[in-house]
Amino acid sequence: MIAVTGLVLAGGQGSRMGGVDKGLAPFRGRPMVAHVIERLAPQVDEILVNANRNPGAYAAFGHRVIADEIPGFAGPLAGFERGLAHARGDLVATVPCDSPFLPADLVSRLRAALEAKGADLAVAKTGDQAHPVFCLMRRGVHASLASFLSSGQRKIDKWYSALAVVEVAFDDEAGAFANINTRDELADLEKPT
Repeated sequence: MIAVTGLVLAGGQGSRMGGVDKGLAPFRGRPMVAHVIERLAPQVDEILVNANRNPGAYAAFGHRVIADEIPGFAGPLAGFERGLAHARGDLVATVPCDSPFLPADLVSRLRAALEAKGADLAVAKTGDQAHPVFCLMRRGVHASLASFLSSGQRKIDKWYSALAVVEVAFDDEAGAFANINTRDELADLEKPT
């Protein structure tokens, strides 16, 4: 039985990194997405990769690759929508392809809070900062998201505001949410700690 589907979001333009496909950018000897998949895989029952470019390169990691249905790099919600449409799990955990240090207990902590509160969606938070693309949602929110996107809206916070959301503190693992948006950040994080 598939309880949790993991969705790796690799569908962005990488504009702050000069338009490169960030998930495939080399990081410590391997494509960045390889690190993300390695950390996410033990936490979920299946993985989907949302990618709008280089589907063959992503498929080489051994997971289903799905592209946005909305053209023009519509943002993470477009990836969420495709993940919810294709997931076999009742819960969908999302992570970006540019966060190679994501917490090893991300899904279990989000799931505990989601179930304890009976929420639609649980989102990671450090300090006052929510990390909206690190979330766990019930597959049942798909209709709400599809409707939101079809109305032309794209803002993740606005969609969240219509749901029962629980924020989950990860202050003990704040560094795990470091994401790599620029070549300078990539170079800084290349150095082993």
